Amino acid sequence: VFHDGKRKVSVASVEKQPQEFLNYTSGAHQSRVSKFYRLNHEFQTVETVKKLVSDYLAAPTVELTLMEVIDKLDSFVDNSDPDFDDAQVYHAYQTAERMRQIFPDEKWLHVTALIHDAGKILSCPDFGSFPQEFVVGDTFPVGCRFQEKNVFPEYFAKNPDASNPAYNTELGMYSAHCGLDNCMMSYGHDEYLYRTLVENNTSLPADALYIIRYHSFYAHHSHNA
Repeated sequence: VFHDGKRKVSVASVEKQPQEFLNYTSGAHQSRVSKFYRLNHEFQTVETVKKLVSDYLAAPTVELTLMEVIDKLDSFVDNSDPDFDDAQVYHAYQTAERMRQIFPDEKWLHVTALIHDAGKILSCPDFGSFPQEFVVGDTFPVGCRFQEKNVFPEYFAKNPDASNPAYNTELGMYSAHCGLDNCMMSYGHDEYLYRTLVENNTSLPADALYIIRYHSFYAHHSHNA
């Protein structure tokens, strides 16, 4: 348990076994999560992602400290999360504290863990209330065949890119071994925060930027897809 000056946050173990997390078939929040991924998988297309990246790079800026951003997550609940229905600010502190416990000397990792979901501010009411299907959830490459290892893969059937011959093959618009950094990922808080940090000349190391940009790419780092 630790304090941030405003709240007491516990990092104690919950009464769940590791295999009980990320249950997308019969979890406590199944209806909410299923609805979220139906919208996410239908509307995350190549053209939409291009527009979102362009729009947010050109958007008017506001200056906030990262702690001010994290505090705004005090009222935000992630509709894609099958396990957690508390405000995201708790997840931020819990993740940072857990990294501090496991890797006490890696201060850059503590900071990365604290801010990794800060991009979810896009969906906060006083920051635009952007639809969650373009902010949270697992990320995946667009512009190529959607992988079956993605959660709710059946929902990709209504995505226009799934029937577009330029995008629905194994490689789609990519070449073999082009590298992950040359792939276009579905848009969300990961990409938004990554680009914001890069544009502002962050001092975080490359490993931190990799974690921030790809931490929601579960099909890859959990299933090697």
